[in-house]
Amino acid sequence: QVHLVESGGGLVQPGGSLRLSCAASGSISSIKPMGWYRQAPGKERELVATITNTGYTNYANSVKGRFTISRDNAKITVYLQMNSLLPEDTAVYYCNLWPSEYGYWGQGTQVTVSS
Repeated sequence: QVHLVESGGGLVQPGGSLRLSCAASGSISSIKPMGWYRQAPGKERELVATITNTGYTNYANSVKGRFTISRDNAKITVYLQMNSLLPEDTAVYYCNLWPSEYGYWGQGTQVTVSS
């Protein structure tokens, strides 16, 4: 059974930074493409950033230039560095495979951007 555990969320002021981590345990392959997703209140979950096993990245237009996704294959961990945060970045952030798979959703980590 695979578990993905997100951490690193919190309350931050606009313009601030946070670094999210996603640690995988179980039999997940370290070479699968991974993604960060988020779901804001009253909205559908959306894809934020993706990274392949070779490090190729892609970002949603809304976060391009502010967020950076990275991974440590040896630790089977994926990171999301978030800079210049905006109130509209407030959401629960999840990691999953990319494309996502139902059985891999974790609890997520709450990010709140507010003054």
